[in-house]
Amino acid sequence: MSPWLEYPIYVVVGMFTGFLNTVAGGGSLISMPILIFMGLPGTVANGTNRVAILAQNFFAVGGFHSKGIKLPFPYTYYLSVVSLLGGLIGAWLATDISDAVFNRILAIVMVAVVLSIVFNPKTSKNAGVENMTPARQILGTVLFFFLGIYGGFLQAGIGFLVIALLTHVNNFNLIKINYIKVFAAILYTGAAVIIFAIGDKIIWSIGFALALGQAMGGWYASRWSVSAGEKWIKRILVVSVIAMAIKLWFF
Repeated sequence: MSPWLEYPIYVVVGMFTGFLNTVAGGGSLISMPILIFMGLPGTVANGTNRVAILAQNFFAVGGFHSKGIKLPFPYTYYLSVVSLLGGLIGAWLATDISDAVFNRILAIVMVAVVLSIVFNPKTSKNAGVENMTPARQILGTVLFFFLGIYGGFLQAGIGFLVIALLTHVNNFNLIKINYIKVFAAILYTGAAVIIFAIGDKIIWSIGFALALGQAMGGWYASRWSVSAGEKWIKRILVVSVIAMAIKLWFF
């Protein structure tokens, strides 16, 4: 296929996956197979995809900030630093994963995650009350380190796991969680891009085309989600998880 036809496809795919990644997660479970289908080796698709995710996260952070959403500091810094350390480890371990058993396990985890969020009982006493005790911040920081390893290693589906962690550990609402998610991801994704680049596992022209789309998708999604509210984020989260789980399990 001519590059003049390929690049618009990457931009459109990037817009959709950038929106999905920012509001819920699982965009890489769409972009990665498309990159492989277009002829990229698995490890190169994995590295090229990170360029687009990095751009998406920068623009999503800008979108949330423009809407006046505040991040919990210094907790967000702790999460960012440990995710960077984990991301460095994960990126060095990264390889092409196509094991059907792994995909099915991930599908089950994703469904369990979204069910635990959507049907998480909250009493009037703790509904909407953030839990920022020192013990919860330490727990969240430790767990985020391991999510950083996974994010550096594969990336696909990490958004669902971040949402689950910050929902149950700190009781943040989904808007704030998505903001923290894209903010922290800048560091470990940036580290992964550097490592994949050193390993010559990135096709930059494709990465930039995909990045253009994901930057637009991330910017729009971040601003839209603030206006739409948590109810619509939950709806998109449920639909995206079900769709991704079906894809992983059957395809």
